[in-house]
Amino acid sequence: MQDETNITPYDENELDEETLFIVSQTFKALSDPTRLRILNLLSEHEYPVNEIAARLSLLQSTVSHQLRFLKNLRLVKYRREGTSLHYSIDDEHVVDLLRQAIGHARHH
Repeated sequence: MQDETNITPYDENELDEETLFIVSQTFKALSDPTRLRILNLLSEHEYPVNEIAARLSLLQSTVSHQLRFLKNLRLVKYRREGTSLHYSIDDEHVVDLLRQAIGHARHH
């Protein structure tokens, strides 16, 4: 039998509520196939909304809605060029997660 006096109790404060929320929202973002396709495309290059829509065969309104969700989580950012918005990845950590998940999926 294991000696329970040597077991360190789990510190509930190890992950604060804000961190837990942000992590759960990040995984929520990565759980949607459309957002995954957008992030995968943006992981290679910056694109304007209309080109993202064209390359992924999606409605521009769908792309705009998903980009707004991703921007609110600070996963993507944009810059204005004339009347168009050009989106790019804002957090390379998420690209790393995405690539690892893709590699895991292709491994099986």
